Amino acid sequence: MDVRICSKVACGASAGATLTYDYADSMVVIGPLSTRVEPHGYDLCGRHAASLRVPRGWQIVRRERLPRDAS
Repeated sequence: MDVRICSKVACGASAGATLTYDYADSMVVIGPLSTRVEPHGYDLCGRHAASLRVPRGWQIVRRERLPRDAS
């Protein structure tokens, strides 16, 4: 498996999260690293995922990975 790096310019850290936009709802969703590269998703390292800021009026939804044994 190839190592995916952060999409932020000049950041070479390993990606740990994927960001997607929902323009219709003015929403940014940050979740676990997607299983494949998506054309409209952006991979981010932990530092950039945690410090992300969005435009005024937008909201951030942070989705965490569920434990494997969760029902």
